[in-house]
Amino acid sequence: MLAFQYVEQRKVPVTIIHMKIDDYIPFCEYFVVPYFLWFGYIALTVFYFAFMNQNKKEYWQLILTLGIGMTLFIVISILFPNGQDLRPNLTGDSIFIQMVQHLYRLDTPTNILPSIHVFNTVACCVAIFRHSEFHSHKVLLAGTGILSVLIILATVFLKQHTVLDVVAAFALYLCCFQLIYKPKTVQAEQPARA
Repeated sequence: MLAFQYVEQRKVPVTIIHMKIDDYIPFCEYFVVPYFLWFGYIALTVFYFAFMNQNKKEYWQLILTLGIGMTLFIVISILFPNGQDLRPNLTGDSIFIQMVQHLYRLDTPTNILPSIHVFNTVACCVAIFRHSEFHSHKVLLAGTGILSVLIILATVFLKQHTVLDVVAAFALYLCCFQLIYKPKTVQAEQPARA
């Protein structure tokens, strides 16, 4: 958290991340609801795997994935300060607009690549879907999938992130997945030495 506060508050020139496709995505304030649900989603997932799940390997896979991803995010933010210029001028006084205004005050439009919102969402979603205890809980899995998709969409519909940030988050997650979840599979596929 201290490192995140540092990269958020430091005053340095930033490279603006912007793709043409970002201009075609409309702003939609209603996505602020799943965006804020992210905090509870991540906290509950980590809590479950830390204190209720009996499989400690799954806990460490999730925690290491989140830790590596967020550490790399900080490193990228320090070495490649970046930001975006997509935020609209907000008008109206609905509760949703007020929530977005609050979000904009809390979270600057800098240090967006890759999206930690998307990275952590995907990491938690995959951990839940891989957990054998949940395989028979179809409603839980469906709810997890729907909430995860809505959170990811929220990052671009609220103009918090560009499409490139989302793609970069998925790419970073895939690298972490290969590192954390796949090493034994690679070893198992290697032929035994004579």
